[in-house]
Amino acid sequence: MAGKPTSGAAVRPQGACAQHPYHRGAASMAYVTTQDSVDIFYKDWGPRDAQVLFFHHGWPLSADDWDAQLLFFLQQGFRVIAHDRRGHGRSSQVWDGHDMDHYADDVAAVVRHAGIGKAVHIGHSTGGGEVVRYIARHGEERVAKAVLIAAVPPLMVRTENNPGGLPKSVFDDFQFQVATNRAQFYQDVPAGPFYGYNRPGSEAREGVIRNWWRQGMMGSAKAHYEGIKAFSETDQTEDLKAITVPTLVLQGDDDQVVPYKDAALVQAKLLKNSSLKIYPGFPHGMCTVNADAINADLLAFIRA
Repeated sequence: MAGKPTSGAAVRPQGACAQHPYHRGAASMAYVTTQDSVDIFYKDWGPRDAQVLFFHHGWPLSADDWDAQLLFFLQQGFRVIAHDRRGHGRSSQVWDGHDMDHYADDVAAVVRHAGIGKAVHIGHSTGGGEVVRYIARHGEERVAKAVLIAAVPPLMVRTENNPGGLPKSVFDDFQFQVATNRAQFYQDVPAGPFYGYNRPGSEAREGVIRNWWRQGMMGSAKAHYEGIKAFSETDQTEDLKAITVPTLVLQGDDDQVVPYKDAALVQAKLLKNSSLKIYPGFPHGMCTVNADAINADLLAFIRA
C-alpha cells in the first residue's frame, strides 16, 4: 500500500476516464482512517446525487467480490460503494478489532466520510452479519433498506440454545486450515462447496476460483483466523429483531457453507419487515455464478 492516509480523509483517489460508460459522474477508490487508526479501502462510483447502494463482502474476500453487482448497478444509474473489511483486501492488516462491533463501526466511518444519506445496505455471508450489526448498533437514520444474501445471522455455531447450528469443530477446522495451509484451503473452498463446483454436472470456472483465491490471499491471515470466530459465534438474534427497515432475505437451498434453514428462514421470522426468496439449487456464492438472477431481484426490491 503506497503512502498512508491521514486525518481520516480519503486520499489517493484514482479517477477513471470520464468517457467510459461506467464512469459517468464521479468515480473513485480511496481510504478513510477510522478512530482507531485503521485505513479502510473503499470504492465509490457513480453520480453523487444518485441512490447509494453499499455492498458488504463475505469472508475472506474483498470489495472485488461484488464486481458483477457494482458494474450492473452503476449502469442502472446508482451510486455504488463497497469497502474492504479491516484485515481484508487493501485495508490495513491490523492485529485487533476483528469482530462484528468493529466491522460495524468501520462501515459507519465510511458512511460518515462519504456523506452517505439513506443507503441500501447489501451484505453477503459475513457481510450480511456486518449489515445487521451496523444497523442495530448505529441506527436506521442513514439506512433506506437492507438485503441479506446467504448471510450468517442469527448464529452459525451449535449451542444449547441453537441446536440447529453447525458443530464448533467445523469452525475449529477452518481455523486450523487457515493457520497451517491457507493457500491450499483458499483453493479448495472455491473449487468445491462455495460455488457448488463439487456437485455432479457442475462446470467449474477456473477464473472464478482463481479470483476467490486472489482476494483471500490479499488479506491478513490473522484477520481471517479471528474472523471465523466473529462470523460463527456472534449471536445476532437481538440485532435482527431491532431492524425495522424493509429487508430482503435471499439464499440458495444448496448453500453448503451457511445452511439456509438456520439462516434465511430464521432471519425472515425475526425481522419485522422482511421479504424472503429461496433459490432452488443455488450455492453460497450465487452473487457471482447466478449474478443475472440475483441482480434482477435486487433491482426490483431497490426500486419498489
